[in-house]
Amino acid sequence: MNAAPARDALPDPAAYEREKNRAANADPAVRRELAREPTVRPEILYYLASDSAAAVRREIATNPRTPIQADLLLLEDPDEQVRADLARKVARLLPDLGPDAQARVRDRIVEMVRVLARDEVARIRAIVAEALKSADNAPLDVIQALARDVEIGVCTPVLRFSPLLSDEDLLAIIAAPPVKGATQAIAQREGLGSALSDAIADVGDEAAITALLANPSAQIRDETLDQLVDRAPAHPRWHPPLVDRPALPARIVARIAVFVAATLLWRLDQRQDLDPAARDAVAAAVQQRLAEPDVAAAVGKKESAEDRAKRLQQQGKLDEASVAAALDNGDRAFAIAALGLLSGLGSALVGKILSARGAKGVVALAWKAGMSPRFATQIQLRLAGIPPKQMLQTRGAAGWPMNPDEMAWHLDFFGG
Repeated sequence: MNAAPARDALPDPAAYEREKNRAANADPAVRRELAREPTVRPEILYYLASDSAAAVRREIATNPRTPIQADLLLLEDPDEQVRADLARKVARLLPDLGPDAQARVRDRIVEMVRVLARDEVARIRAIVAEALKSADNAPLDVIQALARDVEIGVCTPVLRFSPLLSDEDLLAIIAAPPVKGATQAIAQREGLGSALSDAIADVGDEAAITALLANPSAQIRDETLDQLVDRAPAHPRWHPPLVDRPALPARIVARIAVFVAATLLWRLDQRQDLDPAARDAVAAAVQQRLAEPDVAAAVGKKESAEDRAKRLQQQGKLDEASVAAALDNGDRAFAIAALGLLSGLGSALVGKILSARGAKGVVALAWKAGMSPRFATQIQLRLAGIPPKQMLQTRGAAGWPMNPDEMAWHLDFFGG
């Protein structure tokens, strides 16, 4: 996107005449081909922004060399696809604008984003929301408006990801959601605070509470978790995320082991990250419920997570991908068993490290198990349940945030 429809320095007169002739050609296919060329002059693009053929205007909307004045013309284009293509281009520009961007250019881009965020077509507003969902330099009024949009496809991206929405903004939306599903989107935010978790638990939205329980980084007070467990027998959808929730207190484990289905009780029994009191509670529940046919079958016939991990290791298939798949499927027991084998530390010690919820210990565990630095972030967040603000940031594929001696020391601290 260029700031003005000015000519390039010292243009080739003959080439310029050829562009003008092509822009005036009666065949829209010729004009469309010209509109998509990366070297065409801005003033030609400006001229084509008013072309009678929508296909030509769509090419102008997507062309990054199109001058801002032409993009402004396209804001009110009658063709929905033209506006959608323009929204996709313009909204992507805003997050990348650095502090050195010209104020005039920034103002024009913000102006266009505001108009597109109010477009009557939900698909266009959704494009803007998706592009701005993680931006920290988007206009606050635009983000707040998108968060309160009556279309779930529009509000969801910003409700889940926008760093600009305050707890007050989110609490107001939880109290009066603009559309069904808005509270569920908030429940999926990384590092959700306890005040927001309390509010979600109080509204009684089953899908939102399911998402809250499934969010490993959400901070849920013990009192709130107790209240949810009180209500959980009547809400089977809550049972799987309850069973898989990190750092479950023993008293919660003892309570949910009484009413969850046999397959979930077996999954709970396989967790190696529970403290001794919690594991005792699960064992007691299993013994009490062995008279139930489903429980006896689940405990007696299923391949344990440890055995499955050993089998995959023998087949040469136990690796980061298998651990990632386990996290995606909510299979904590297998992820822990796999890390125990890959690191050589054993499931019990891996469970101890995860239960401590110390970022350095968890990163050291990932390193020892041969995981990538990038995946170590997922282990911190999704397996150990460490809030994002407390996580140890790895440097992508470039390396680890500690040297090998430091990581070995942290493992030795746990007895590894």
